[in-house]
Amino acid sequence: MIVSTTHEDTRTETPADGSDQDLNPGQLEDIVQLIRPDGSRAESPGFDPWVADVTDDELIELYQDMVVIRRIDAEATALQRQGELALWVPLLGQEAAQIGSGRALRSDDFVFSSYRENGVAYTRGVGLGDMLTVWRGIASSGWDPYAFGMATPAVIIGAQTLHATGYALGCAYDGVDSVAIAYFGDGATSQGDVNEAMVFASSFQAPVIFFCQNNQWAISEPVRLQAQRHISDRAPGFGIPSIRVDGNDVLAVTAATRIALDRARSGGGPTFIEAVTYRMGPHTTSDDPKRYRPAGDLEEWSRKDPISRVSRLLESRGVPMDEVAKRVEDKADAVARDMRAACIALDKELDPMTVFDDVYEHPHPGLERQRSQYAAYLASFEGDAS
Repeated sequence: MIVSTTHEDTRTETPADGSDQDLNPGQLEDIVQLIRPDGSRAESPGFDPWVADVTDDELIELYQDMVVIRRIDAEATALQRQGELALWVPLLGQEAAQIGSGRALRSDDFVFSSYRENGVAYTRGVGLGDMLTVWRGIASSGWDPYAFGMATPAVIIGAQTLHATGYALGCAYDGVDSVAIAYFGDGATSQGDVNEAMVFASSFQAPVIFFCQNNQWAISEPVRLQAQRHISDRAPGFGIPSIRVDGNDVLAVTAATRIALDRARSGGGPTFIEAVTYRMGPHTTSDDPKRYRPAGDLEEWSRKDPISRVSRLLESRGVPMDEVAKRVEDKADAVARDMRAACIALDKELDPMTVFDDVYEHPHPGLERQRSQYAAYLASFEGDAS
């Protein structure tokens, strides 16, 4: 539910689950949706103005982004299955949430993500090889955060929300209108770090967006186990307005993110966005979702696919989608080839001692002791012919 916004009328016609809900005059909608699953356009007086500038050509670009990152995801999964990567964290089904929000950001905004936001990394210009170094096991960090305005993925669940809040406070103290955005899943909202971050963000009106991709599963636990109400209902308790948006609707996600960005830039403080989506694949490539996912879930959510609904909308507007789809698929295949080449080109053998590099900015006696001990351990194998 949208708890507060700068617009009075933010109602939409149809919620993301396809049900019809009659809303009392002035009541705010349960979920924001601008493109229905069948590709038809849903009107929303409160949100339409925020995407009124999105032309068909720009919608095609969003469509292409989603197709490309789905192809990246499939290629990385194949690389893991073939032994080229130790692990991969799929984003299949969450393309609209990541592209719609990522493309709404400015270059001077800063992203703090979990380990699943490879689509956001793509929008920030992160190199294909850089996305893979950690999962190939040859680096402890994938890229220079300052070069792309995006921190490397946080594996500790929810920790990035604290980092984002701190960065946002720095922006406010520096007098700039840059915004920090933290991405996390529904499971992270049960972590103390996320709740602590919201306390600080609200108390100091930090220009930060808390972007929750509710993909229905905290690894193997369904969201209903930890949330008896919408996750977006939690934020108002901290004094943070929230927006619950159809996370499979790239246009609605763009509008919601733009609203939150505008609010943060104008001194309005933090916003919480719950993007309701679905993780179509496993939690990671070491997971088997068939062991816990109810039969029929995939079929149901496939009908709400974020890519096909944009394709249908463009087709209804007279865009020659056969031609567009062919061009986009060619682009996606080229990106996948580049990704595979970048992966294979990464060094396979590294000096074991490099594990101690870049752990601390300055020399640290404890680390130096460990380095010395590990060097002695490795030396003990020299000349061992067994």
